Amino acid sequence: MPTAPLIRTLRRVRRAVLARRRLLAALLAGVAVLSAVRAAAEPVVPTGPVVVAARDLAAGTTVRGSDLRVARLPADSLPGGSAAEIAPLTGRVLAAPVREGEPVTDVRIVAPGLLDGFPGLVAAPVRVADPAVVALLAAGDRVDVVAARPDGGGAEVVVPDAQVAAVPRPSQHSNAMVAGGLVVLAVSEAQALALADAAVSSVLSVFLSG
Repeated sequence: MPTAPLIRTLRRVRRAVLARRRLLAALLAGVAVLSAVRAAAEPVVPTGPVVVAARDLAAGTTVRGSDLRVARLPADSLPGGSAAEIAPLTGRVLAAPVREGEPVTDVRIVAPGLLDGFPGLVAAPVRVADPAVVALLAAGDRVDVVAARPDGGGAEVVVPDAQVAAVPRPSQHSNAMVAGGLVVLAVSEAQALALADAAVSSVLSVFLSG
């Protein structure tokens, strides 16, 4: 059986807890209200839709709907030339590689009228080892594409006298890990296949032709 002093002590503790319970409840309620007010007062950052790559895409890829998805970014950070819907980009050809999650902007897409002056030809994006050489090129130039084997096995002209259809300029969202510079050439289908095959095993360069 509890002794009288112990009973009196327990009663005092109980009265103290009951006396402070209301104060504690009031404090908790005040904290909840303050948190709600602060949450409501926080500014909502406006966002906008932007089409991004759903996976890594290589230059020359004909874009399918499954290659893309729509993300939302802060409105003030949406890149120029970006698209808000997937449909206008499907069926288009990439002029440059795009990483997963990267916005697909107009500088990554071959323009619809790019081959208007080249009937019967196709647009072949070619990554040249030296970006400084690409910087010297402009649409209408004629170049010889040379493939050099990295093991020192020699070099050969893969496609002679190809015409430059476009020189995509890198944007602020370019992947810094991708070396070289990109040029789009107007070539035959057979030449495009030869360029794709050479790009797998060789380093490509271009020389201005007369």
